[in-house]
Amino acid sequence: MKVAARSQVPPFAVMEVIAAANARRAAGADVLNLCAGEPSGGAPAAVREAAAAALAGGSLGYTEALGMPALRAEIAAHYRRWYGVEVDPGSVAVTTGASGGFVLAFLTAFDVGDRVAVVRPGYPAYRNLITALGCEVVDVPCGPEVRFQPTVELLDALVADAPIDGLVLAGPANPTGTLVEPAVLAAIAAWCEAHDVRLVSDEIYHGITYGAGEVGSTGAGSGAAVSGHGAGAPTAATSDGALVVGSFSKYWAMTGWRLGWLLLPPDLVAPVDALAGNLALCPPTLSQHAAVAAFTPEAYAAADANVATYARSRAVVLDRLAELGWRDPAPADGAFYVYADVSSSGLDSVTYCARLLDEAGVALTPGTDFDPVDGGTRVRLSFATTPDVVAAAVDRIAGWRAGLG
Repeated sequence: MKVAARSQVPPFAVMEVIAAANARRAAGADVLNLCAGEPSGGAPAAVREAAAAALAGGSLGYTEALGMPALRAEIAAHYRRWYGVEVDPGSVAVTTGASGGFVLAFLTAFDVGDRVAVVRPGYPAYRNLITALGCEVVDVPCGPEVRFQPTVELLDALVADAPIDGLVLAGPANPTGTLVEPAVLAAIAAWCEAHDVRLVSDEIYHGITYGAGEVGSTGAGSGAAVSGHGAGAPTAATSDGALVVGSFSKYWAMTGWRLGWLLLPPDLVAPVDALAGNLALCPPTLSQHAAVAAFTPEAYAAADANVATYARSRAVVLDRLAELGWRDPAPADGAFYVYADVSSSGLDSVTYCARLLDEAGVALTPGTDFDPVDGGTRVRLSFATTPDVVAAAVDRIAGWRAGLG
């Protein structure tokens, strides 16, 4: 029987690493897993309490396809608090994780054959979903010289031969953690509008940024760690025509709750509504009830405490890069990743990660997951856990690296 060609996308290498790490654990080996982008702290207590109340309180039937009105209103209010941006709750679509949001965004924004630009290195699901939907992925190679983020000059060069229909941008980005500076984001958004290019802005790591005075925001929006404050991450929510993707998974550590959102331009509200109803009927109802409590002061405070923990874990890694033999790290402005060059080991990144897991019991992700061209020299370490776990892993990596000679 036929297997659709569109389904032939590569699997995430990180899932293969996780499977190998789990197999080692099952065999009794000690493994420190720093390969997954999953916060270790778990959902805030206020969220879990709201979920328990919803379970005890009655019906958990279908909601509107775009999500509960109460939750959509809270998301809109969140943008007013954090960014000073007025968002119409009617333009908010609650989605089954940010992953479900990307499917809806790409389905409604792009036709088969459209050319969609994707930053390299970047989250592999962008290119895989775009390819599966019949669009053409157009690489935007972004190295250390541009802080792993695109510029208007790069985009001008990209369209010199052929136009593009879309641009997927992320900040803080996975795997690099780099931010798009506010002036650069504004310039790119203006460029997209001028060139009739649909901008899809992945902002799922907003709220997790680092720097002087940046850790420890508040739900009221007084801290520099939250997006739009100080050196925090800017949003594309003010850009006409842009699609903004958000999530409860990272800042609120609600990965398994499978809940995200889209901020939609007016022309995409009805198409997303129709497709969302056909694809999933509605996002998970229990998670929606719980997520309303994510916007309480208690939940913001708990999320900020997690960010403070990530900041300490980040410092553990950055302070010992030379000892690890890691070079040219991406500026880890936000998220919870260090993306660095390990070629001084004499190993390619896939071999490096395989041997490190086998010989030292530390799981990292090879850069080939994020950059199929130049990722063979880099690895990604996730510090989304406590400083003591990260320090133990760094000790093992340093000892193993010294043994390579």
